Amino acid sequence: MINDGKVVSIHYTLKDDEGNILDSSEGKSPLDYLHGASNIISGLEDALLGKAVGEKVSVRIAPEDAYGMTDDGKKQVVSREMFGDHAVEVGQQFHAADPEGNSIVVTVTHIDKDEITVDGNHPLAGMHLTFDVEIVNIRDASEDEKSHGHAHGPGGHHH
Repeated sequence: MINDGKVVSIHYTLKDDEGNILDSSEGKSPLDYLHGASNIISGLEDALLGKAVGEKVSVRIAPEDAYGMTDDGKKQVVSREMFGDHAVEVGQQFHAADPEGNSIVVTVTHIDKDEITVDGNHPLAGMHLTFDVEIVNIRDASEDEKSHGHAHGPGGHHH
């Protein structure tokens, strides 16, 4: 059964409220995560607690238990000059630093002649998300995985 300290392998499909598929492991290797280590969003981790191999779970998760609510404070208008000679398009993502110096990803949301609007919110912030999950494997985490706080790939190496 899934509980803290287990490495869990899942196949998943992530959809928005309109039924659009946002992400899926279909056709790929399952996602491995260390349960209880905040490797995945809290709402999904809570829904999988106590489940067993072979079980299928479908859960709709509120933004507060997923990627948070949209924070207008994370939207910023910056000078076009900050991008130098780079061609910039709406939807592009760039690495930047937040006011505390943490690395974040910002998405270009609007372009004017001299100004570019970027949004540091997670692209899925403010959204209800539906996960369809199949649990394909559960194993005890190694001491190494527990100390690192995440699952390692086959043979105990990082992906």
